[in-house]
Amino acid sequence: MPEAATKAVPAAAGAPLIAVKGLEGWYGESHVLHGIDLEVRAGEVVTLLGRNGAGKTTTLKAIIGILGKRRGSIVYDGAETIGMASRNIARLGLGYVPEERGIFASLSVYENLMLPPKVKPGGMTVAEIHTLFPNLKERAASQGTKLSGGEQQMLAIGRILRTGAKTILLDEPTEGLAPVIVQQIGRTIQALKAKGYTIVLVEQNFRFAQTLADRHVVIEQGRVVDTIPNDALDANIDKLHAYLGV
Repeated sequence: MPEAATKAVPAAAGAPLIAVKGLEGWYGESHVLHGIDLEVRAGEVVTLLGRNGAGKTTTLKAIIGILGKRRGSIVYDGAETIGMASRNIARLGLGYVPEERGIFASLSVYENLMLPPKVKPGGMTVAEIHTLFPNLKERAASQGTKLSGGEQQMLAIGRILRTGAKTILLDEPTEGLAPVIVQQIGRTIQALKAKGYTIVLVEQNFRFAQTLADRHVVIEQGRVVDTIPNDALDANIDKLHAYLGV
């Protein structure tokens, strides 16, 4: 059977850019997502919060199409993507930065940066990426094995920005990083939002997420159990601590 067409019909005015309804997902025989419902509007930063194993990363993998088995509906910019291969979902303008970053150790920073193909017009130039991340310009000839964790994260984000993706799925971008690098990643996300990028962020550090996000979607055992507007986060802090086991 031919795969679903990859040409998106732009979302109607006021419609969400990403609309996930009744999403179920499996790793092999293990049923992990149990009916995820969430919406993300163009230009928003939305955080997925929850304990380890709640289904946050699996939700990102389902949206980008690399989860082995999915069922339900995922509409991106007017296109139903549940039947698409991940390469065709990426061509719609979605980019995924995994927690493990995926830097090729034997390639230089520049070679890693140039490796992914462009999927949409309007991707950032290398010069623009160097403006966001000056470290990458300084380390352009360095191999991936020579980079710090923070530099690897910068490279992973920069690599996606060059492809032309305008919606970025970020999985735990601050995990294991020094506070000064966390602040730099935060400034980068704020700069991307100001440029009109849409970002879905999995993040354990909800205080970091609070400086960036419009809304926080709480996931428990593969289900969305709450959505908290950012300006109501402090008023719901006890409930959030209970969700996260803090």
